[in-house]
Formats: sequence, structure tokens, C-alpha cells
Amino acid sequence: MKRKIFPFSLSDSRWASINRGVLICDECCSIHRGLGRHSSQVRHLTHTPWPSSQLQMVKSLYNNGANSIWEHSLLDPSSIMSGKRKANPQDRVHPNKTDFIKAKYQMLAFVHRMPCREDDSVTAKDLSRQLHSSVRTGNLETCLRLLSLGAQANFFHPEKGNTPLHVAAKAGQLLQVELLTVYGADPGAPDSSGKTPVDYARQAGHQELADRLVEIQFELTDRLAFYLCGRKPDHKNNQHFIIPQIADSSFDLSELAKAAKKKLQSLSNHQFEELAMDVYDEVDRRETDAVWLATQNHSTLVTDTTVVPFLPVNPEYSSTRNQGRQKLARFNAHEFATLVVDILTDAKRRQQGNSPDNFKDNVELILKDIGNRHGSESPEMDQPDYDSVASDEDTEQEPTSGKDERTKSGGSDLSDSPITVQEFMEVKSALTASEAKIQQLLKVNCHLGEELRLMQSKGSTLDAQCGMPESDYNNALNHTEMDESGFVFAPLSGWLGDGTVPQSENPSEGECDSSLPRTEDVISKTELITKNIQELLRAAQENNHESFVPCSEKILVAVTEMATLFPKRPSSESVRGSLRLLTSSASRLQGECQKATSHDSQQVIQCAYDIAKAAKQLVTVTTKDSN
Repeated sequence: MKRKIFPFSLSDSRWASINRGVLICDECCSIHRGLGRHSSQVRHLTHTPWPSSQLQMVKSLYNNGANSIWEHSLLDPSSIMSGKRKANPQDRVHPNKTDFIKAKYQMLAFVHRMPCREDDSVTAKDLSRQLHSSVRTGNLETCLRLLSLGAQANFFHPEKGNTPLHVAAKAGQLLQVELLTVYGADPGAPDSSGKTPVDYARQAGHQELADRLVEIQFELTDRLAFYLCGRKPDHKNNQHFIIPQIADSSFDLSELAKAAKKKLQSLSNHQFEELAMDVYDEVDRRETDAVWLATQNHSTLVTDTTVVPFLPVNPEYSSTRNQGRQKLARFNAHEFATLVVDILTDAKRRQQGNSPDNFKDNVELILKDIGNRHGSESPEMDQPDYDSVASDEDTEQEPTSGKDERTKSGGSDLSDSPITVQEFMEVKSALTASEAKIQQLLKVNCHLGEELRLMQSKGSTLDAQCGMPESDYNNALNHTEMDESGFVFAPLSGWLGDGTVPQSENPSEGECDSSLPRTEDVISKTELITKNIQELLRAAQENNHESFVPCSEKILVAVTEMATLFPKRPSSESVRGSLRLLTSSASRLQGECQKATSHDSQQVIQCAYDIAKAAKQLVTVTTKDSN
């Protein structure tokens, strides 16, 4: 019998949770996306590329009732007496369905519990032995149930001398291989004789399965390369890496960029793996958000189920690592692409066993220089753009002393250790911010005289229109310059550039205004923006690049209308920040649309996402103000 989270039709199930083996609707997906990949790995069924065997694995689990694994106690008649119940389709998304889905998939509150024993490790070993035996069969649901109870996908059987993945590969169980690797099984793990699951599959004559295992080994770097250029390596012909070339590589020539790359190369393999996994998760978040925007009705984009602004907290990670992960969301498209290319390049170097260039060249000097440059950044750059990671969901539970000691020993004393993940993120952010600042100042110097003459010539016109609701945002959009790298510079606007509000000679004009427009007006303009974004994203899906520029112009007009609703100088910092993001992203979108190719529209999608994100933030602010 087919079971679903809520009783919706099959046509409503447009998304899948890969590691949970269930199909979900849009409403449920909006909640799953906020749980994090450690709880639910969400993917669209049709608008996301799938490995065919992985999709087959998910559908097989769904058709065989995998949902009952996560609702075990709710199916028990005694649960009615205890007051436990499933959420109904008529329930509100927040808080009813949200609380239920979090309890079901994040807290695993309804899964079957094994009888308590004195030693939990004995129970885990027993479950892992059962998993080792079960993967030779095609019963996926049994293996998923064992994994949900705590069986280890990488369990090394002491008597057999191999792992469950070796057994599944030898038996030709492709779907079991997919399930095990989703739960972290290592395709490169050797058995007691040094043979990998790939070797087992080839020796047993399962060539297709062996090829798939090789693909899984390179899943991380393949995903990063595909994100940038839409291509994957040809592993069958021993091509295992694609290193995309960034069109504007001027940033890579700076001393700070070279220093950041050397810092990346100085990471230990373990630290580099952690960083690469964090960037992989950020790629997944950005791609999923792009698909989400492309598949939703524009009127629903202003609801509170729209944006996952940064990676959710993973309780298994330290506070330092969680903060570093969430700072990735602050990278714009160009900055993030640069980081991805750097990781791909160093991953290839490490896999091939090559030594970094000039590995020990002035390391102490580089570290000192980076510290000095980063320390001179504006305090505004240090404002957190992420959740507090000391306590997720407002819980007040303190970590165990053991975890606390590990965190202290691993992240506090950096005198003798390579760079931490967080420090590298801050270095990368400082690099791009500094380069953007330099380029902006050069642009201002070049065009200041011309802009002043232009403004003087418009003096009489502006005086005549002083009673009209003009705003700085119109000027920001009309006089914005864009350099070849796609960065936006507006010398006379406070919303584009270094983030400072221009000083006015008239004191009354320089006063901050705390008034905000009506929520209904903001929502109306936001719907117009998101409707135009929908048109642009559909064009991107259909590879209709001729429509990019007209769509971007419509979006720019809609953004201009949105910006005119707000006062010239809002007193709220959050409003100013959202308006800066809104207007700068709209201007940058035009440049990206003009240079977008048929093989790379990711930057266009990212700009569209930034616009939608800013509009959502403005809706939220005005809604709170009206309440």
C-alpha cells in the first residue's frame, strides 16, 4: 500500500526526500528545506537531474511504504490514547505541519525504539550485522529500517573483513548501493585484502554498478563542476575532473587571492574535506532555492515558506563550523564561483598527489597580511548574517563536556594548526570585499566629474518635480554602472556601493524617516517582481536566452516601483540593507542577462534569487510594522 505524509494526490508529489524515501508536496517541501541535508535531502522529481538508479531507489522505497518507518509509533493503536496524531491536510503549515514534520524527520520521534540495553554500542553492532547480511537481497525497506534504528552504513564486519557496500556490490544490488551511499557508505573503503566495492562489482561482472560506484566517489566534485558549467566529467574514459574557467579572473591576480589559495592548500585533508562538504551543501541550497522559485506560483513567493537564507544549523558540527557554513550565503555569485573553482583545483591536486606550489613560501608573512587586511574591514562586515548556533530552535541544552572539550581543542588554539574553516571563509569574504571596494573607488574617481555635471544640468528639472515621490532608489538604478566582472557601482547612491547614506547639504533632507509603506502595497509590488522573475526562470529552463534582456528590464522597472514606496532615508538598517540588495541585484541582473550563454545561466538565476530574497525581507519588515 502506498503511504504519503499527507493524503494528497500523486500529481502533488513534486519533490522527494532522498534519505527518507518519501515523496512530498510543495507545502511539506517548504518545511523540509529548512531542516538541513543532515535531516532531509530534498530534490525536485522533474526539474533536477537525477542518477536514474537513485530515483528508482527512492520510488521503490516510497511504493513499499517507507513512510511507515518514520511514523511507526503513530500506527500503533495505543498512540491514540497517548494523544499522538498526524497532522491533517487542513492544518496550517505553521505551526501544525511544521512541528509535525520536524518531530518526524528531524527528531525521529515516531520511529521504532529498540529495547534498552546496558550498552548501546552492542545494539548498534547487532543492527549493523543485520544490515551487512540484508543488503545482499533486494529488500530496501528492511535496510532503511535498520539504518533508521542506528545501523552503520560503513560497518566493517570483523569476521567477513568487509563492509555492507562490498556485499551489495558483489551481489549486484544497485539500489542497495544507492541507499547505502546516501547514508554515507564509502565506495573507496578497502576490505581486509585492500579491495574496494568497485573491485567487487567488476570481479562479479556488474560493470554498470561499478561505473556508478566510480561516479559516487566523485559526486562532490562532479556536483560543483556541474553547478558552474553544466557539465560532468567522463569517468568511463578516466576524466575525473572538470575545472571551469571564470570569465573575469582579475580577482585571482591579487596578492590576497594568491594568499587565500595558499591558505586553502595548507589545510589538512580532513579540514579540506569538511570545507568541500560545506560548499557542496551550499551549492545544494542555492540550486534547490532556484528550482523552488522556478516551480512556484508567483503569488506564493511572498509567503513565509519561500526562502532558506543560509544553511540550517547541524547539531553534529561545532559552533565555529556552523557559523562558517552559514557565512557562505553572504558570497555573491562571482565570489562563490571563485571559491568553488579553488576547491575543484585543490581537490584535483590532492587526488593526484601533487604538492602545492611554493607550499612553504612566506607562510607567516601571508598569515600576518591576511590578518591585517581583514582587521581593517568595516565593523559592518562583522555583523552576523546567520542564526545563533549556540542553541538551535531556542533550546537551552548545553553540550556535553566531552563535545565541549573537542570543540575547544579543535577550534580555539590555532597557533600550531592550519587555517580553520571559518577563518578561510572570512579570508575569502575579505578578499572579495576589498577588491570590490578598490574597483568601486576607481570607478567613482573616473565618473565623479561627469556625474556632477549631469546632476547640475538636472537641477531645474528636480526643483520642478520636488513635490513628486522621487527617491534615491530611482537614481540608483538609472545611474548605476557595471564593470566587466558584473559588480555594480553607483557613485551617487547610498544603496549601491559601500553601504553609506550620502550626506545632504540640507539638514532636513538628511533626517532618517521611520515611516514604512502599507503592507498591501509592498505585497502587490512584490508579486509583480516575482511574476517577472517567474518569466525569466522559465526562459532559463527552456534555454530561451533571447528573452533574458527583456525579462530583466521588466524586473528592473518592477524593482524601481517597489523602491519608490519607501522613504529616501529609512531609519531601519534592515530596510536599508534589503533595499541595497534589491536594487543592486536588479542592476547586476541586467549585465548578467546580456552576457549569459546557452550553457551557463546560473549567475542569472542567482541574481533573480537575490531580488526575490530582498523583496521577501521587505514584506516581512512591513508586515511586522503594521502589526
